[in-house]
Amino acid sequence: MRKIILSKVDHLRIQKCIKDAMSSGSISGNEAERLTKELEIAKVVEPQEIPPDVVTMHSVVKVSFLNTKKQVQFQLVYPREADMKSGKISILSPVATALIGYRKNDELEWIVPAGVTKIRIDEIVYQPEAAGDYNL
Repeated sequence: MRKIILSKVDHLRIQKCIKDAMSSGSISGNEAERLTKELEIAKVVEPQEIPPDVVTMHSVVKVSFLNTKKQVQFQLVYPREADMKSGKISILSPVATALIGYRKNDELEWIVPAGVTKIRIDEIVYQPEAAGDYNL
């Protein structure tokens, strides 16, 4: 598992999301464990120290599914902000969990119902830290 980069703010908020979701039963134990493991090994830095090519909370990203050549754009958000019709996906969703903390041009494997697929982060259209938006 590759070491991801997270801001202190995102790290704390994601931990709280996991605890809340576990309490309400809205996340599976496997997904909670996977995200918790990512948080445990993450390099945690001040928001101002996040490189501009890292996927953070509230980032808008374009990713390609390399198996199908399909490209999609969405924003990683906290569960209460999630709205698939607006392209806002919860950090507790498997694809957001897979992307958080990774960098532009990183390729990673993601398990979908049809099996394993490869995803590449093509572009970070918006990253709050790069834009100076540290309080989202």
